Amino acid sequence: MEIVRLTNIECPTRCGNNSSHYCPNTNRAPRGGRPRKDLRRVADANFYRMRTGCQWKAIPPELAPGSTAHEYFQQWVDDGVFDGLWQAALTEYDDVVGLDWTWQSVDGAMTKAPLGGEATGINPTDRGKLGTKRSLMTEAAGIPVSVIVDGVNTHDIKLLQATIEHCLDRWPGDYGELDEHLCLDKGYQSAALKDLVESVFQYTAHVRSCGEEREVKIRKRGERPRRWVVERTHSWFNRFRAILVR
Repeated sequence: MEIVRLTNIECPTRCGNNSSHYCPNTNRAPRGGRPRKDLRRVADANFYRMRTGCQWKAIPPELAPGSTAHEYFQQWVDDGVFDGLWQAALTEYDDVVGLDWTWQSVDGAMTKAPLGGEATGINPTDRGKLGTKRSLMTEAAGIPVSVIVDGVNTHDIKLLQATIEHCLDRWPGDYGELDEHLCLDKGYQSAALKDLVESVFQYTAHVRSCGEEREVKIRKRGERPRRWVVERTHSWFNRFRAILVR
């Protein structure tokens, strides 16, 4: 298989080129040995695996051996490389386009985890199979700014505070200067939760069902939709098979 046939699922150029900046320095073994793999090729191999969900040993050898890609993947997770790339991408997007914090949305999604592992639980809606709950927060354009992962049997309400706090940890600042709105669906309907969102985090909460959102859309045509962007971002995540099925 030629490299040219893999370009549609390789790591994006800027992300791949920046990966070496966040990777820990690796000293050459004193006794010599084989030269280390090109980190850009290793990043492409990891991106290929995330995109297709294939087994590690099924990664095309033109990118990197599966065992090498898996070893680097585990090391990069422990060293926070992927989190650093996410933060760098958000910072660059904020500089070039600008993150819109006026309207934010949070929603949860359930995915399968047949092999189990950390942050998994029994799915009560899927015959007791193991799964994961992903609580995602986006800004107005649907750019992901926070994500929390827990067992699939954890209610969305229990993950909301951690999701907001994760966002605030990544983007500290004076949020009192903005009139910020937080869009939620009916799964988050709770008087205590609304008080937490508005009193502690200083948001204006909007909790509506899909039917209510459609009525508002019909009544006020031309207005920009708000909460659906977080569902679209969940759909983007699910295109990566290794994220959709752990």
